[in-house]
Amino acid sequence: MKHKKKLRRLIIVAIMGMVLCLVVVVLFYNGIILFNELSSRKYSVKGVDISSYQGDIDWNILAGQDIQFAFIKATEGSSYIDPYFQSNYVEAEKTNLRIGAYHFFSYDSSGKTQSENFISVVPKGENMLPPVVDVEFYGDKETNLPDKNEVHMEVSVLLNELEKYYGLKPIIYATEKSYRLYIAEEFQDYDIWIRNVFTKPTLSDKRDWTFWQYTNRECLNGYKGKEKYIDMNVFWGTQEDFSDYAKIDP
Repeated sequence: MKHKKKLRRLIIVAIMGMVLCLVVVVLFYNGIILFNELSSRKYSVKGVDISSYQGDIDWNILAGQDIQFAFIKATEGSSYIDPYFQSNYVEAEKTNLRIGAYHFFSYDSSGKTQSENFISVVPKGENMLPPVVDVEFYGDKETNLPDKNEVHMEVSVLLNELEKYYGLKPIIYATEKSYRLYIAEEFQDYDIWIRNVFTKPTLSDKRDWTFWQYTNRECLNGYKGKEKYIDMNVFWGTQEDFSDYAKIDP
């Protein structure tokens, strides 16, 4: 009898645990729980990254919600151009935000042609943030990993071409997995923008990060797209550090 009661209690506890986990997942998915909310509060400089998924944006409304910067998707691969980039960039520049543009790296085309695509779209601007090369997985790339040496070569070409044109050393964006596989121990002169929406990130080679994407489930006002959430990021330093960050000497 005691054995049956103990087994019943264990089953009840297990069911309660499963229900609790399900509730947490639902709350996280709907942006009610943000796992990194407390960790992100120690950083005073915050910003967003956006793409066509946010649709039409009222930049005056968006910029008025305690953010200091915005990275806007410009291009992908050798030919894709985000259809909202031009209007986003023009309108964002009218605000007090510091603006940057990012390129989604393709494993299927050369770094040279990818740089040409980005450069053809993104203008040089005063006080602009460095261009960003986004190295993450898409399609079946996470299970069929591209060759590390080939990725390193094409990313290097892309980074060098962007730095040559804009006069700013680009930032590398990565997930912790893509960082570990393709960026760690390499590209030591480049600032890192790392993604971890569950915990504070730790880079596998113990480098420091410069930007951290701490959630992809924030809800802000000012955009009307098919995606109701927006990515939020922090900068590692103070407001003064950010004001001086990546400034081009006149």
